[in-house]
Amino acid sequence: MSVRFGVSPIAWINDDMPHLGGDTPLEKLLGDASEIGFSGVELGGKFPRDPAVLSPLLRSYGLDLVGGWFSGELLTLSPDAQIEAMQEHLALLEAMGCGVFVFAECSNTIHSTRGVPLSTRPVLDDAGWARFGRGITAVADHVAARGLRFAYHHHIGTVVETQADVDRFIAETGANAGLTVDTGHGYYGGLDVPALIRDHPGRVSHVHCKDVRADVMATTRQRDRSFLDGVLDGMFTVPGDGAIDFAPVFAALTDIGYAGWVIVEAEQDPARADPRRYGQIGLDHLRATADAATLEVAR
Repeated sequence: MSVRFGVSPIAWINDDMPHLGGDTPLEKLLGDASEIGFSGVELGGKFPRDPAVLSPLLRSYGLDLVGGWFSGELLTLSPDAQIEAMQEHLALLEAMGCGVFVFAECSNTIHSTRGVPLSTRPVLDDAGWARFGRGITAVADHVAARGLRFAYHHHIGTVVETQADVDRFIAETGANAGLTVDTGHGYYGGLDVPALIRDHPGRVSHVHCKDVRADVMATTRQRDRSFLDGVLDGMFTVPGDGAIDFAPVFAALTDIGYAGWVIVEAEQDPARADPRRYGQIGLDHLRATADAATLEVAR
């Protein structure tokens, strides 16, 4: 078993802010991803949802579908209702042979609303955490029973942002409730990502590698700007172009024998940061870092 490198479409086409790359053809995104050297791509808003259409389209570019973000509402829905709401998305991933289901709680999030300060992000009390944990566990168990790995995405502006939040998430949920370990969101939230990987190897279901421009992130926090304002200001970039040292992250992945997808991701304005150029920077940097860490990578 080995690691494969994929890419998020958000650098080309930002579904949260359609004015960023909204006129970019899907074929441009897929062609760039293939020519850069990625093996797979995550789902985006412009992707067809019919497997009979999507499968041959991706195959023509030599790409696999890795999975794709699902916006959960477990704080407002019962677990049974949430599972029912997931069925169409889950069926698509099954039909496409995906191995991972990325889930984030979005019922009360602020990350997708420009102008709302990050300091106002939602938090859970003890009763809320207990209820949330039970719901996540039920959903994760359902996903596992369908043959996919559940991968909860900790994220700036949501109920799972900080190290304390991630620790509480792990404490309140069952073993099938894996994580999408995201380096950029982890950096903002103060997570010790290598320690998280080593301490909870069974929870590492998926990995997103984005880098951060530390000065922009500090300004975003100091001025209490919104997440989307931070993105527009250039808070994120690809691995190798920011402040994060990926060597300890990949050393930890090697230590736990991680086998799965590593996704290059960076929310940037494609008019200012050419997705193809930056995608190549990110992939080259992670390949070199993986080689130095003796992490087994599919070639």
